[in-house]
Amino acid sequence: MELSKVLFRSYFFLLSLLITGNEGWQHGAHHVRPTKLFVFGDSYADTGNYKKSEANSWKFPYGITFPGKPSGRFSDGRVLTDYLAKYLGVKSPIPYRWRKFAPKCLQFGMNFATGGTGVFDTLVSEPNMTTQIDNFEKLITKDSVYTKMDLQSSLALVSLAGNDYSAYFARGGSAQGLQSFITLVVNQLSLNLKRINGLGVRKVAVTTLEPLGCLPRSTVMSSFQQCNETENKAVSFHNILVQQVVAKLNNESQDSAFFVLDLFSSFSRVLKSKGAPLGNLKFETPLKPCCMGISRSYACGSMDEKGGKMYTVCTNPESAFFWDTLHPTQAGWHSVYLALQASLEEIH
Repeated sequence: MELSKVLFRSYFFLLSLLITGNEGWQHGAHHVRPTKLFVFGDSYADTGNYKKSEANSWKFPYGITFPGKPSGRFSDGRVLTDYLAKYLGVKSPIPYRWRKFAPKCLQFGMNFATGGTGVFDTLVSEPNMTTQIDNFEKLITKDSVYTKMDLQSSLALVSLAGNDYSAYFARGGSAQGLQSFITLVVNQLSLNLKRINGLGVRKVAVTTLEPLGCLPRSTVMSSFQQCNETENKAVSFHNILVQQVVAKLNNESQDSAFFVLDLFSSFSRVLKSKGAPLGNLKFETPLKPCCMGISRSYACGSMDEKGGKMYTVCTNPESAFFWDTLHPTQAGWHSVYLALQASLEEIH
């Protein structure tokens, strides 16, 4: 009889430890560095989803710094996704388009981001952010690729670099109607963030818009000497709304699952300082791209009918912040990553 009482008490003691331990794990989960990264968005985060037949990111000289050949990244090397994965201590997640070719890489998460896309349909035929999230949900609910436990130890990166606005003006949108359209874009972005978190992803990081007026496509008008502040004012309105959306989502959730990666401030800081305070690199002419078409009719990577290069490339990509008219070099992204360090601490 005594033995049975001891066993009975021991059973409940162990049970209480398990329950307490489990609650402690759940409570402490917010202080554990994520082990998986899921990525949604556009070319600032794309590592190979855009169709090979259509994107210059699959053509030389893209990828010459890393991995030494074109890999679908819109840069000479690594992009934002790669640096965020590095911070987490995981391999850069495999692009969704290539998931069946490297099943062992699924353990690090997955990248759904595709160049040229936005929250709405843009000027490319690639999937918008809603469809990217649909594909993610299918992997969870139908294909059972990721479990609830996987998602609880994950981070989502959501990149929105401005393609919705390029499409807006290309379709005849007016400057007068821009503010209303920005509100529509950010409202849809808010729904996307909430949905990703609702699928079980523990932490969701969303980027602010970079200073669009400082991209070489805009600064070319001043021979790459000054930013277009009219564009940057519109960007500031977008970014204020993003900050408000994130604050609202966090107020509605119990665990402050959402946070902002401020690309506007990090880009501006690096461009203003020419990179000097953030590392050993120095960008002498930070607004000028390394790879340029020989005229405005051509882009980096363009070839003529005979295979001749219709672009020029700078001698040292590490000396340039921008790679082409829209995207940073690997050195540029690295300097932005250094400037984002304080924001990244919120991941824990």
